Amino acid sequence: MVKLMCEIHNHELAKSLIRHPYVGRLTKAEKTLIAYMTKSMVKLRNILLILKEHNANSCTTIKQIYNTRNAYRSSIRGSDTKMQHLMKLLERDHYIHWHRLKDEYVVRDIFWCHPDAVKLVNTCNLVFLIDSTYKTNRYRLPLLDFVGVAPNRMTFSAGFAYLECERLNNVVWAL
Repeated sequence: MVKLMCEIHNHELAKSLIRHPYVGRLTKAEKTLIAYMTKSMVKLRNILLILKEHNANSCTTIKQIYNTRNAYRSSIRGSDTKMQHLMKLLERDHYIHWHRLKDEYVVRDIFWCHPDAVKLVNTCNLVFLIDSTYKTNRYRLPLLDFVGVAPNRMTFSAGFAYLECERLNNVVWAL
């Protein structure tokens, strides 16, 4: 048998508001601080520690910081998709990049490298290492990494490519 306590709620009132989203909501200043720390590449747990240092009574959780950080990143991107935003950043920063399309709107493979890396490749082009990592990104695309070795035995990233798959055709295209 079910006991109806209220027409809206079917449970007792909470004895405390700890972990309740209302209590852990962020102020505008805290959201601005999170945006600044996100730009500075501060880790989530460190952002939470800094917020707790500023306000010892804060009930903010890591989930609320995560949501605020994602909202900030989405606001930067605007209405662009992640791939469109990546292409704009590559253009803005004058990266060398190529891509191939699967369909009219779906990127199949993408290659990019920094302009300074091209200068290093042209001067130090004797030894290159090519490695591929698997399942390390959200889309489970293999990342092909081109690493050059300079005469002083230092390494440098020559370029990167996300490939649809690691077939001969795709790897030859990236090379």
